[in-house]
Amino acid sequence: MRLLSSLLGACLFLGLSSAAKKTTEERFNEFHKLSKSSPSLTLKDSSYKSLTTTPRDYTVAVLLTALDARFGCQLCREFQPEWDLLAKSWFKGDKAGESRLLFGTLDFEKGKDVFASLGLQTAPVVMLFPPTEGPYAASSPEPVRYDFTTGAAAAENIHAWVSRHMAGRPTPPVKRPINYMRWATGITAVLGIVTALATASPYILPILQNRNVWASISLVSVLLFTSGHMFNHIRKVPYIAGDGKGGILYFDRGFQSQFGLETQIIAAIYGLLAFCTITLAIKVPRMTDAKTQQATVLIWGAVLFLMYSFLLSVFRFKNSGYPFSLPPFM
Repeated sequence: MRLLSSLLGACLFLGLSSAAKKTTEERFNEFHKLSKSSPSLTLKDSSYKSLTTTPRDYTVAVLLTALDARFGCQLCREFQPEWDLLAKSWFKGDKAGESRLLFGTLDFEKGKDVFASLGLQTAPVVMLFPPTEGPYAASSPEPVRYDFTTGAAAAENIHAWVSRHMAGRPTPPVKRPINYMRWATGITAVLGIVTALATASPYILPILQNRNVWASISLVSVLLFTSGHMFNHIRKVPYIAGDGKGGILYFDRGFQSQFGLETQIIAAIYGLLAFCTITLAIKVPRMTDAKTQQATVLIWGAVLFLMYSFLLSVFRFKNSGYPFSLPPFM
């Protein structure tokens, strides 16, 4: 009699256990229904195990985090809104659950056993559990882990990573809410700039339309770039160098190297030569006094000759085979 009672109790227990065990479809429907109120399910040890247990014909994306201020996880607090945005956008674009993807969040305070079983020492961690059965079943039931060092912890990056593992299934895009404060700030700034320009236009337009201003800007730009300004930025050349005898080298030998100060000296020479040429070609012919005109021609002509002589000497210093020279810098 006792043996019969024991067997009956064992059969009843097994029957109840079998009835209590839910199928993978029932588990998905249950959690998907809960996602309507919270797209990223708030998990604890038991619900995490129920959600990720095998077999399963759905995918699970779980964020394991530590939001409490005691843990000092700044990345956890920064990433949580991005994770919630991803879960909300996905559920909104896939309300019927055609992608068979569920999102969950397990905080360390509610999932210490899970953290210990996974051997996690850091947070946040995003894990993607693939299906173990059905048309999209993966070859391995082991979860895939997202590497936060590959880029910024943005919802779009996680979405791209998840989508790569969801081939053939819907992947709703991330839709960020409209930032009305940013729009208002931007519109106010644009209106302020337009108003300032409209008010200052009577003073700004004459400057912008002045030919001399644009000629000066063009001339300075030409002098900068022909003297080697971009070469310095590309090669990261030194400003000056020592000559090994306690002195300073202002010019570097060879046409494939130069110093920063050398560029400025050459630009100054080019500028002075240009000024001499402009003065002799434009200013001198307008002078009405013959003696002043003659003196100006002699002075600026001499300056032009001397500067050009010095420029040729620089060329010879950089390349000893350069054949041209003018006195006094021979």
